[in-house]
Amino acid sequence: MINKILQIFSAFFALIVSAGNLPAQYIPNSRYGGKLDSTPVKMPRNYPPPVNEMRGVWVATIFNLDYPLFANEKEFKSYYSKMCSRLAEHKFNAIFFQVRPASDAFYKSALNPWSRFLSGKEGVPLRGSRNFDPLDFMIREAHRHGLQFHAWLNPYRVIGSTKMTKFQYLKTLAPGNFARRYPHLVMEVKRKDNTRTLVLNPGEKQVRDFVVATVMEIVKKYPVDSIHFDDYFYPDDAPSNADRATFLKYNPRRETLDNWRRSNVTSLVRSVHSAIKSYNLRTGKKVSFGVSPFGIWRNNKHTPLGSLSRGKESYTGQYADTRYWVKQQIIDYIVPQLYWHFNHDVAPYAALTDWWCKVVRGTRVKLYIGQAAYQLGSRNWSVNELYYQLRYNRSKPEIKGSIIFSYRNLASPDNRIMEKGARNMLKQFWR
Repeated sequence: MINKILQIFSAFFALIVSAGNLPAQYIPNSRYGGKLDSTPVKMPRNYPPPVNEMRGVWVATIFNLDYPLFANEKEFKSYYSKMCSRLAEHKFNAIFFQVRPASDAFYKSALNPWSRFLSGKEGVPLRGSRNFDPLDFMIREAHRHGLQFHAWLNPYRVIGSTKMTKFQYLKTLAPGNFARRYPHLVMEVKRKDNTRTLVLNPGEKQVRDFVVATVMEIVKKYPVDSIHFDDYFYPDDAPSNADRATFLKYNPRRETLDNWRRSNVTSLVRSVHSAIKSYNLRTGKKVSFGVSPFGIWRNNKHTPLGSLSRGKESYTGQYADTRYWVKQQIIDYIVPQLYWHFNHDVAPYAALTDWWCKVVRGTRVKLYIGQAAYQLGSRNWSVNELYYQLRYNRSKPEIKGSIIFSYRNLASPDNRIMEKGARNMLKQFWR
């Protein structure tokens, strides 16, 4: 299985060498804002890369989406080394590897159990030498290939969806798992399809302190280039009864539920940034902290500060006030997930890109764009949609690079359009 994946990866990237210039018919006939605005999209004629351009890729370990299970340490090392070699060969310069997919760890931790997505069973290390630490190896190997290593954590998730009750599921976790030890700190959201989402309750100070401790354990033990959070904070559209007891107990200022939830998430982000910044000042290190949120903060129909869009909002959906984080500079970089095409009716790519450029302007926060390689070949995504998105990015001085979701869409494309689209992107830009 491993050799087959690597053969596909090699064959895919071999096509890059023979790719020529793009035919004229690939030039997008897009409108700025799709149906929301009739202003034409303007593509730059020349598009030199910015200095120190970020060229990253996400490697998702949840459910082994991008990284398979391995029988032992030797197989793990072989696969990862070849992955680094191929990424470096094709001009990537950063890996965003998910080291905490679900209240667990891809590293030796005194706080979190070994991940089931590493060994197949939570709390059990990968077979091999007793002293093998996957994260230590991955960082050293990435750096050896000239790649930055960004430790990607999901701060709250216990499980995204389960048909078990809360207590049934917690019993499946390793005895030392924080969620199993403190079930009263686990928030349960019941869905219409009779499933449940379980997260560490963001309204509990003990949870926020634990997440900060988890972050700092990594920062102090490993030479990571950054700590990276994804877009999962409160579960989407969590009902008011999911955390009512916590809300009544820890709401001295009598805020509304929405504002109180946003305050809790912001408190965690601020605390993580402060802890890392203090560590850097003490040690001379330069570990950064960034977040990759859902691409829409707020729509302009709800506030004049919002974007020209009509989609779901991180502000009300996950209670993540991402614009505030940038303006307050309590993050070092932000990677909005702009996973829509130019002509999208409710979330047009150019309009959202322009909005995020405006948000970071005048701050020290770096802007990278999250690009959706996985969308190539889906409805309304042309073969060169991603190529033109990157080309559009080059016209914006605020954009310092891109991160591609995700590794498997490069290593094993699902369809011919995905294969050709990613090939053209890399051939034209990441030379």
